[in-house]
Amino acid sequence: MLTTAIGVVVIVLHVAGVLAAMHAVMNTRTPQGAFAWALGLVFLPYVTLVPYLYLGRSRFHGYIDLHRARRGQIQALYAEHLADASPPVVSERYGEIARMLGARFHEGQRLRLLVDGDATFDAMLAAIGEARQCVLVQFFIFHDDMLGRRMQQALIDRVRTGVDVCVLYDGIGSHALPHAYVDTLRQAGVNIHPFATQRRSNRFQLNFRNHRKIVVVDGKRGFVGGLNVGDEYLGLKPPLAPWRDTHLEIEGPAVADLQRSFAEDWHWVTGVLPPLLKPAPARGTAHTLIAATGPADRQETCSLFFVALIHAARHRLWITTPYFVPDLAVMAALRLAVFRGVDVRVLIPSRPDHHTVFLASSLYAHDAVRAGIRVFRYQPGFIHEKVLLVDDDTASVGSMNLDNRSFRLNFEISALNVDRAFAAQVEAMLDNDFAHAHEVTEAEYEKAPYLRRLAMHVARLFDPVL
Repeated sequence: MLTTAIGVVVIVLHVAGVLAAMHAVMNTRTPQGAFAWALGLVFLPYVTLVPYLYLGRSRFHGYIDLHRARRGQIQALYAEHLADASPPVVSERYGEIARMLGARFHEGQRLRLLVDGDATFDAMLAAIGEARQCVLVQFFIFHDDMLGRRMQQALIDRVRTGVDVCVLYDGIGSHALPHAYVDTLRQAGVNIHPFATQRRSNRFQLNFRNHRKIVVVDGKRGFVGGLNVGDEYLGLKPPLAPWRDTHLEIEGPAVADLQRSFAEDWHWVTGVLPPLLKPAPARGTAHTLIAATGPADRQETCSLFFVALIHAARHRLWITTPYFVPDLAVMAALRLAVFRGVDVRVLIPSRPDHHTVFLASSLYAHDAVRAGIRVFRYQPGFIHEKVLLVDDDTASVGSMNLDNRSFRLNFEISALNVDRAFAAQVEAMLDNDFAHAHEVTEAEYEKAPYLRRLAMHVARLFDPVL
């Protein structure tokens, strides 16, 4: 009897594996991902079937259909209420990015570079404390720790003065957030919701996370970048401390596009729009485009965003990223930049927060070095910043990593800024970061033990879900 039962289970698993493999072939976004899933599901369903249920889903039609149907309506509504009266800024250098995203450059933005967690949350909490009408808050991660409770109290204080407060957090990114934390905010009057691409709870849905970090205060001051709400982002949690990250504060018409991105996600979750508030007039010098990307877009907009910026570089391209797992298009663009004579540098961590991604990144770092790309490892602590500097006038700050999750599976946002003064500030910041880094050589890979090199190659097989 036992043998018969085991045989039945094996047959059922293999049948389920074949059916799942057919689903993977039809629905996985890349041929490499489809092949990897199908191979594992057919021959090793005992190992791959459960992970596929969590990680293999590549479509979420309900969100896509509503997102595309309502996006135009929301954009029209926001244009009516928040439109910048000035004509669109024409920037043919990055025109393909604007056209791809249906976005625009706004001129006259006032920018403030926030170079670490202390500077970021000091500025952000101060701005929230000055709110008079509305605060919009969106983070991938909230933690119930010292910083999380500071943010919680700041939002409660604003609600008590009559300010509308809307909060989105990612249901998976904030999986450890206690219900009591959310309940305390909700009972105080904060309108708070978890983001998910399906309105009905789905325990098997781990992909398509909302990785955006947005704060907008009274429609006039906007914040975007790489930091979440937790003590580790202040460098208070070894062994990754000190934590290196960067955020950006924006004042000007581009803040309306941060509001619009938040509104699209908020409308999906709640069915209503947050308050519409006019941005501040143009009083700065920067031209800024808000690049909101995600898996509901018709194109792979995040990957193409990086490719376009890399192709635009003529003499310098500096990139910082915690996860260096580029796809073929991005890696090819980096190689071509080297052939153009561009100073291409990539700054990555020297210690892991996710071991599998770190191993895959190490192999890509080796490939990059062999292609003439200079790769550096940041030494003092973990580097999490997502910054890109092009030549002497362009800098992007946001939530986008150089990995498949950002390229194809996550909702991301960055501010692309064209301004020589701001680019000079970013250059000075990155100069300091590179001064605290060691350059990677081919010897790092070649002198590594065989089993570690094997682990790097195995880790790279998981590119589609890293």
